[in-house]
Amino acid sequence: MTLDTAPDLPRAGFNFDNCRRNAALIQGGFKPPTMTKTGTTIVGIIYKDGVILGADTRATEGPIVSDKNCAKIHYLAKNIYCCGAGTAADTEMTTDLISSQLELHRLNTERQVPVVCANNILKQMLFRYQGHISAALVLGGVDKYGPHIYSIHPHGSSDKLPYATMGSGSLAAMTVFESRWKPDLSEEEGKKLVRDAIASGIFNDLGSGSNVDLCVIRKDSTEYLRNYELANKKGERQLDYRFKKGTTLHTTLKDLEITERVQVVPMEVS
Repeated sequence: MTLDTAPDLPRAGFNFDNCRRNAALIQGGFKPPTMTKTGTTIVGIIYKDGVILGADTRATEGPIVSDKNCAKIHYLAKNIYCCGAGTAADTEMTTDLISSQLELHRLNTERQVPVVCANNILKQMLFRYQGHISAALVLGGVDKYGPHIYSIHPHGSSDKLPYATMGSGSLAAMTVFESRWKPDLSEEEGKKLVRDAIASGIFNDLGSGSNVDLCVIRKDSTEYLRNYELANKKGERQLDYRFKKGTTLHTTLKDLEITERVQVVPMEVS
């Protein structure tokens, strides 16, 4: 009797079986599913005393606005927050998972988690799924090494920058940063700059809209400013449709004139 103690294992390295399968399916007329376009404007800057993150609050499903006040700034740790663009479910579940891992890391090491640690865990997880997790992130935080801003792409690459933008409104927001950002901004100047960058995305990108959220992270405190500014206030009704008791609405009907008679011809039945 032989024991199958060493079953056949796939060869090490890249496996392109699925690529050949997909090519065969497409050649046979199979139409692959299309992506759902999403929209967001998320930004982050380094200012004199820390980091300021910003996001709009519109969640879309293709051409439909599904949520007008969606929270896109997610908690990772007391000193680290993260803005998410892409698929809302992917960004929320990804940040929740990493947040729990960072808390376990803090308990094991008994020290504050560095921002670079959160960046490494996030980009390693996204790289593992090769971009199929639709989460584009702007990571910001302050640790003993100072303030940090990272932009993390869905396929796992990341950049360390003094200011970053992501999402469909990122180009509009980047124009504001490129023209007005400077080192050692004060907190009020940083808030106004981030607010203007998000507003440029809101008013120039159809996928971004509604309100402006901010998160200010300092060395010893964090302030999450939910609905910092209502950029698109709901219009107020101008007319009063309530009538006084006893009011009668009169409607007049005009006589209808028949201009042409239609002659009905009986159908022949054989």
